[in-house]
Amino acid sequence: MLNGTVEHVVKQSILYSYVLSQPFAVYVDAYPVLQNNQLLEAEKLQYGQHSKAVRVLQFKLNELSYYNDDIDGDFGILTEHALKKFQVDHNIKVTGQAGKLTLLAIIDEEKEKYMNQITEMSDSIYPGMHGKDVKIVQRALHYFGYYDGEIDGIYGPLTQKALEVAEEKHGIELVEEVSPSSLTTLYNKEDKTAETEQKTVKESEETTAPNEKVEVTSPNYSNVIDTAYSLIGTPYVWGGEAPGGFDCSGFIQYIFKTQGKVTPRTVSDTWNFTAPAGSPSVGELVFFETYKPGPSHMGIYVGDGKFIHAGASRGVEVSNLSNPYWDQRYLGSRRVQ
Repeated sequence: MLNGTVEHVVKQSILYSYVLSQPFAVYVDAYPVLQNNQLLEAEKLQYGQHSKAVRVLQFKLNELSYYNDDIDGDFGILTEHALKKFQVDHNIKVTGQAGKLTLLAIIDEEKEKYMNQITEMSDSIYPGMHGKDVKIVQRALHYFGYYDGEIDGIYGPLTQKALEVAEEKHGIELVEEVSPSSLTTLYNKEDKTAETEQKTVKESEETTAPNEKVEVTSPNYSNVIDTAYSLIGTPYVWGGEAPGGFDCSGFIQYIFKTQGKVTPRTVSDTWNFTAPAGSPSVGELVFFETYKPGPSHMGIYVGDGKFIHAGASRGVEVSNLSNPYWDQRYLGSRRVQ
């Protein structure tokens, strides 16, 4: 009888051979760990090559919004261009070739993307729910090997168990006992609270004497928030800076441009351009350290511990600063002057 180690090697070899014989669409969805292994085994991918490893590379660059062409395994000029953009963003020597350092960075960013999806979206789904958000979480859980069921968008026992496993593995809170009816009540309560606050501000403005100072958000910041909310749902597009698609800095630049304010195009430059603030106030920018040292992601604070930003997983959305993912990466708030 085979011992445990030899048996594991044999099983992995048989599975690996089977996987390589499957259609690419099946392969990338079903075997994320093995596709990572195949990519790293290639050691170096460069212009002119044609292989399954190149297809995996193109797939990953596409998932990270760097590559938007056919995933055909042909390492051409567009694949090379996508790699150069990735290398620039990650402070890697720009060669247009995928060496070990670049391949590891791609895999690391992909892992961070999926972990981001799990931590950000787990509080928006609940047992019995059907939908796209559940499917996104299932796919992310599957990537790490926590979920082995069908990616069907149905929050059932397998999805619940996978979240519990991820929760234990990473020491973060992902599972919360919330029923659909209580969620509806919560959302209705938030809507009524917002309406009450708006009514109070309006009445205050109408009854205050001309020389009396009122502590309210400045009109410019109110317009900033209104514009940001109007763009919720806009898809994430790497390099995007228009309503058809945004990346995080393009979103901020566009918002302030509508108010006649010019801001830099990158997160790090915006950090240096803005003035330090204490606890975030409505309309100020909040910064995070994500895939590289220093500020690399930002959003607009909208009050109640929430901010609007262009996220890689769901595009422009509202997130909570208290979310474990964002809380651990929060750098501070700064003000556009």
